Amino acid sequence: MSYKIRLKNNKEFHCETSKTILEAALEQGIGLEYSCLSARCRSCVVRVVEGRYGNIKDDMVLSEEERKQGFVLSCNAVPCSDLQLDVEDLGMQLFKKQIIPVKINLISVLSSDIIRVELRLPPTANFRFIPGQYVNIIRGGEKRSYSLANVPNAENHLEFFIRNYHGGLFSKYWFREARQNDLLRIEGPLGTFFYRENDSCENVVLLATGTGIAPIRSILQQFAEKPHLIKNKKVWLFWGGRKQEDLFMDFSFDEFDFTFIPVLSQESNKNTEKGYVQNVALKQEINWLNSQVYACGSPNMIETSRTILVQNGLPSEMFFADPFVSTN
Repeated sequence: MSYKIRLKNNKEFHCETSKTILEAALEQGIGLEYSCLSARCRSCVVRVVEGRYGNIKDDMVLSEEERKQGFVLSCNAVPCSDLQLDVEDLGMQLFKKQIIPVKINLISVLSSDIIRVELRLPPTANFRFIPGQYVNIIRGGEKRSYSLANVPNAENHLEFFIRNYHGGLFSKYWFREARQNDLLRIEGPLGTFFYRENDSCENVVLLATGTGIAPIRSILQQFAEKPHLIKNKKVWLFWGGRKQEDLFMDFSFDEFDFTFIPVLSQESNKNTEKGYVQNVALKQEINWLNSQVYACGSPNMIETSRTILVQNGLPSEMFFADPFVSTN
């Protein structure tokens, strides 16, 4: 059975009871916010104003009060009647998801537990993505999500920063078994973590921890290629790690107004700030009322950042996040 889903801006799509709200929207070219697709982050939260719905599985991220107010995760909710949602679409059509074979082109060591992996697309592949998005890498019957660390390029190369997690199935492959020219598959592009043009904002603030720098780097490369996107704006990057080797690259751009502040939580030196990215960001002279924030990393960093920055004047709708949630 199919039901009609209506958005705040009166756009409509239809959703079968066998599909989630998000699945149906994306299939019909309606762009809604999302990230993990597994009901473990808050990126796809929407409020149901009218209608009945159910959930595929219990979620652990919405409070009881939020549920009473009609909030749901669109990646987990299915319609039981026509629905009215208190959300607008992104106003753009996302690139269609594909499954494409790829080969490992290069693996290089960045730190004691992080590698850079470069995958090579077939010459005929027409794989397009928006800087900041991610893909699923598929090996055999298993898949894991990884953010793209570069921008689309003529060489058809995709770049990733991958951390070694103890006991991780894919970690064992990447760090012990992977070889050049291994054949894998990718599924994507996925997610809605990408830059939103906004003429009224003065600052674009990028927060990252660990390998959460990957999609942030992709967005920065986009700015370098298309500086008109951030004309008359100041770009801030706060990248955090525990120790110096966690910050495995430097950032410098002449194409736009840019400040990079590296942050360490367990070590300190003259070239880094001590503490956490969100707290260090608050110390800067940033007008949060006229800012956008893009945060990628641990769910704890993201939720803490969201809370304290909104408390300090950031409009809640100007906080965009890509939480790295555990596969398990």
